[in-house]
Amino acid sequence: MTAIDPRPLTGEPVSLDLLNTRWNEEGGRRDLLTEVEGLAVWLAANGLAERFTADATTLRHTLAARDALAALVDHPGDPSATARVDAVLGHGRIRATLTAEGPGEEAEFADPAWGPGWTAARDYLDLLRTAPDRIRACAHEACILHFFDTSRNGTRRWCSMAVCGNRAKASRHYARTKES
Repeated sequence: MTAIDPRPLTGEPVSLDLLNTRWNEEGGRRDLLTEVEGLAVWLAANGLAERFTADATTLRHTLAARDALAALVDHPGDPSATARVDAVLGHGRIRATLTAEGPGEEAEFADPAWGPGWTAARDYLDLLRTAPDRIRACAHEACILHFFDTSRNGTRRWCSMAVCGNRAKASRHYARTKES
């Protein structure tokens, strides 16, 4: 049985969910991917547990992918960050297939340990292709989480309105009442 996912934000696209394996909590930094058990939790949360093995090699490659994606998200267009993500993508490819349902695609890896990281990097390309302006970092200054804004008008600012949005509102309210 897989352990419970302790992260405050889950369910984002797999690329952003990989970035969200690091978060701030009670003034300290937490990281789900410090152990193979955390990788198992992340794989299960993203429907990847049946396809990939949670082991030390997969963890190492997944961390390399997370670091590459984080560099690119923090510095869009940076040639070094782009090259790092491209290097991760070099570990897999898409093979066109024909199935009973029609045309399909299947991911292939020379080393399956790169599968989860490659899948996250590939997902990031899909987000860039779909709506790059909707890839966001939480607006709360103490939060390091990312999300894909699916709101109708594209104005979401917080990873969670209940947590970070509420903190910001409470902070503004406190500042206003203190001035009075």
